[in-house]
Amino acid sequence: MATKRIELIGVTGLPEITPGDDLTRLFLDACRRENVSIVDGDVVVFTQKIVSKAEGCVVRLSDVEPSMLAHTIAERGEGGSKPTCGKDPRLVELALREARRIVRMDHGVLITETRHGFVCANSGVDASNVGADDVATTLPRDPDSSAQRLRDAIGVATEKRVGVIISDTFGRPWREGVVNVAIGIAGLSALCDYRGRVDNDGRSLTSTVIAVADELAGAAELVMGKLERIPVAVVRGFDLVPGADGARALVRDAARDLFR
Repeated sequence: MATKRIELIGVTGLPEITPGDDLTRLFLDACRRENVSIVDGDVVVFTQKIVSKAEGCVVRLSDVEPSMLAHTIAERGEGGSKPTCGKDPRLVELALREARRIVRMDHGVLITETRHGFVCANSGVDASNVGADDVATTLPRDPDSSAQRLRDAIGVATEKRVGVIISDTFGRPWREGVVNVAIGIAGLSALCDYRGRVDNDGRSLTSTVIAVADELAGAAELVMGKLERIPVAVVRGFDLVPGADGARALVRDAARDLFR
């Protein structure tokens, strides 16, 4: 059996992204400067932040008028006596606007369910690494469509078959630390379903479904980092399985969610 290996390539040299920028051109220009050639089967992972900035999902906090609820959450928490999130009330207001519902507020954290169905802190609203003090980004309106546009453009420019993932950093129940996960996917299946297959001992697998897109997003973060200004990575050597289910496939149906 041949040795399996996966290569992670952090692509450096992209400029500060601004609304309207062509991410595909900037990415491929950086690849040429770094002598990185795109090959069939590559998975290109873009951080949410640069996709949001390129698509104009950027809000000036000076334009945000916090509601009374936002002030309450920022200052004391809903019915509580201590700060719940310790944030600028304008950031809280943005998180509320981006939320479908509030999941939990406690221990200085505001957890929401976004319009996309993602459960995360502050609806994905982020004021870090945005290039200005009075600016925050929100998640792309439709991350799967964003990923598809990037994949199509890379395919046209390189004539290669690639997958694209848009990643963001989420916390996890029961576990310390945060990990990168896939919030937008194009050109590969989000899940690898082993149910019905037989293990080495002849037992049929009944529940194993691997979130491979999340694993790829998490692996890519190892070469991206949070402070290195590497917003794109190429994952090479993964057995790319085509799929059109997008990141929507990773959102658990409410009827099967035991934690709602």
